[in-house]
Amino acid sequence: MTSDQRVWVHDFATGSREMRDLLGGKGANVAEMTRILGADRVPGGFTITTEACVAYMESGGATPAGLDAQVADALARLEAQSGRTLGDADDPLLVSVRSGARESMPGMLDTVLNLGLTDRSVEGLAARTGNPRFAWDSYRRFVQMYGNVVHGVSGERIEQEIRALKARRGVTEDTELDVDDLRELVTTFKGLYREATGEDFPQDPQVQLDGAIRAVFDSWTGERAVTYRRLNRIPDSWGTAVNVQQMVFGNKGETSGSGVAFSRDEVDGSPEPSGDFLPNAQGEDVVSGVRTPRDIRELADWQPAVHEQLMDILRTLERHYGDMQDTEFTVEEGHLYMLQTRNAKRPAQAAVRFAVDAVAEGLLDRGAAIATIDAASLDALLHPTFGNLDYTVLARGVAASPGAAKGEIVFTAKEAVAAAAEGREVVLVRPFTEADDVAGFHAARGILTSEGGKASHAALVARGMGRPAVTGAGDVEIDLAAGEMRVGDVVLRAGDRIAINGTTGGITTDDVPLVEPEISAEFLTVLGWCDELRTLGVRTNADTPQDAAKAIEFGAEGIGLCRTEHMFLGDRQPLMADVILAADDEARTRAIDALRPLQEADFEEILRTMAGRPVTVRLLDPPLHEFLPHPHDLPEGSPERARVESLQEANPMLGTRGVRLGILMPALYEMQVRALFTAAAKVDGANVEVMVPLVDYERELELVRALIERVAQETGVPDGAYTVGTMIELPRACFLADAIAHYADFFSFGTNDLTQTGLGFSRDDIEARILARYIDVGILDRSPFETIDSPGVGQMLRMGAWLGRKTKRDLKLGVCGEHGGDPDSIDFFHHSGIDYVSCSPFRVPIARVAAAQAAIGAPAGVWA
Repeated sequence: MTSDQRVWVHDFATGSREMRDLLGGKGANVAEMTRILGADRVPGGFTITTEACVAYMESGGATPAGLDAQVADALARLEAQSGRTLGDADDPLLVSVRSGARESMPGMLDTVLNLGLTDRSVEGLAARTGNPRFAWDSYRRFVQMYGNVVHGVSGERIEQEIRALKARRGVTEDTELDVDDLRELVTTFKGLYREATGEDFPQDPQVQLDGAIRAVFDSWTGERAVTYRRLNRIPDSWGTAVNVQQMVFGNKGETSGSGVAFSRDEVDGSPEPSGDFLPNAQGEDVVSGVRTPRDIRELADWQPAVHEQLMDILRTLERHYGDMQDTEFTVEEGHLYMLQTRNAKRPAQAAVRFAVDAVAEGLLDRGAAIATIDAASLDALLHPTFGNLDYTVLARGVAASPGAAKGEIVFTAKEAVAAAAEGREVVLVRPFTEADDVAGFHAARGILTSEGGKASHAALVARGMGRPAVTGAGDVEIDLAAGEMRVGDVVLRAGDRIAINGTTGGITTDDVPLVEPEISAEFLTVLGWCDELRTLGVRTNADTPQDAAKAIEFGAEGIGLCRTEHMFLGDRQPLMADVILAADDEARTRAIDALRPLQEADFEEILRTMAGRPVTVRLLDPPLHEFLPHPHDLPEGSPERARVESLQEANPMLGTRGVRLGILMPALYEMQVRALFTAAAKVDGANVEVMVPLVDYERELELVRALIERVAQETGVPDGAYTVGTMIELPRACFLADAIAHYADFFSFGTNDLTQTGLGFSRDDIEARILARYIDVGILDRSPFETIDSPGVGQMLRMGAWLGRKTKRDLKLGVCGEHGGDPDSIDFFHHSGIDYVSCSPFRVPIARVAAAQAAIGAPAGVWA
């Protein structure tokens, strides 16, 4: 190999866990285990790098230059180390070929075991071991796996042949098949291979190895792997490594076996190791579900010495990695080999239990323990979940708001409210939802829509209220006129029961039991540690006293966004319509006077609930049409219809809304401010922040601020008893933030609308029509409404923060979009000089943990 040639292959002995990006998680960890446990405990081998996979994909499936030669050299070193030759007729070296992505993708990529067996070498293996059954069992497994993985021979067809042979022999277990049976299966599987490929099964081990390596590379772009990456935010560009490792055999007889072992219970995180094993089996038998494994505790009865060694190794690995470990092992004739270790994926309850126990045991300090938690997974601790995962999926949609719900189908918000008043549990089913459906959200247990995505109206409102929601269920046809929901041949009507899983997107008609959430003492302990470590404040988006109280329960330090428009919906909507449609100033004044006491009472209740914590009240923001009846619902030719039609706008989201309302209809903003200040005067310690939305020009804010200050004087509110700020949600406001800051005490970045206006994406349309394709072709790797677009929208936010503080050094900066509850976005905000994030009540604990993790990772305010 020349000095300038790229290195595509690394022996296990030369790697380490620091080389994870290059060697993949499995390759890096096997190399690390070799170093800390010794070569006698970890079978030898080599890793083909992720860079080789990327080069293979970029070239359209051509082997990178030099890879074949480097694989041949590494194989020669492995043969010299083992004293055997791949596929040797007398004493063959056999290898496994396994995938190994940078981030664990269990079951998503391909594996081939026992590679190197041929019609000749199987006889040599039988003679060498004195165990013909073991040799032929290994060969039938290899032909089976190679055919399925490398050339797509049907796995179900293979299993049918195994079942048929066992039925003919009158046995139930694979282990009951004798040598002649296994020979017969090999012949059968070769026939299936020939049917699928038109070729005989390869007898050259080098051809076998090349085919297996290509199959692992190709599995990176397989459908299941691509889907897994989408769900877990793993970039397509990473590629997978390929690990070629000397085989050790768990199917050599009753003193051999294979298993998986966790250093702690993987379900609840308790300190006792857990796992499964099978005597006289290879690893695929344990994980495939074909045979029922035995509990790891029974290993002590089967082979006490091996059990003791394994427990000691689990403790060693956990101490070394500082995290719960998930391992694979094989016992070959009484000798324990470790094949893999990785940080264990675990549910939220296990994650918080491990964190607390690890600190108590001195394994980790608090910061390191918090860093082991997947903050996004904590949603599961805050919502009801399905108590039984064995249910029939009717259809799937977007997992838009976590938790589970079940109840009778209703098709309108009005029906949901009526049903709730009668004590009935309902699921609101709509093609899509609108602002006037909010009362139905409160009344329903869950929301299902056939359109939209994670950033649709239904998703945003459901997350804010803590309601489970499944959106964008494309296979679901909702016919509101007929009162029917159809999925294929299944027709459901109002009153029929369904259940939805907002965590997975599943929909079922099964009566699945629900498990109510419980916040454990360990979770509360972790949250307390996070509050000590984080520097980023965490507030909530809350429009009702109930939401505010729930947010306080979850640790919110204030309200960062109180949306006043939600106070004008439901039975108050006609009053709001009267304000908008008033024929003259006198009529508008009467309508506003009718609204003010209602608004005042709302504010007073929220301020009392918050008990002195800051409350940021956003003045009316949405377009006027959201409060008006549709023109078609009014009599043709009537003055009311003519007035409604005159107010229609071609693009209302960029029309008469936000601060523009306050300038065109100042009496409306004056009413809101007067109600707010009057309410605040009745609540001791009220901490009021008035936020003006959708400001583009500094003069807009100057005019509305003057209105607010005038009303404050008229209501006797002293200077300093309130603050005035603006929502930065337009690109121009970011670019001219230094000018706007002259009239603002705080900025709150509304990242939902800033993403819409910055990218030119309609939040309600992109996820249903564009996003999936953009992800498929590599334009995006996730929705910009879910995680902040840091190179574009994020840089506008940073510019706004920097320019604002150029004018006012003590300008308070917050974020109140949905991104305020997203862990990756929170990390970005922490490093952007933001003072606090605001999110829905049920995202508050997640934000507290994510903010602490951001603080642990690096100091804040790099861009401030």
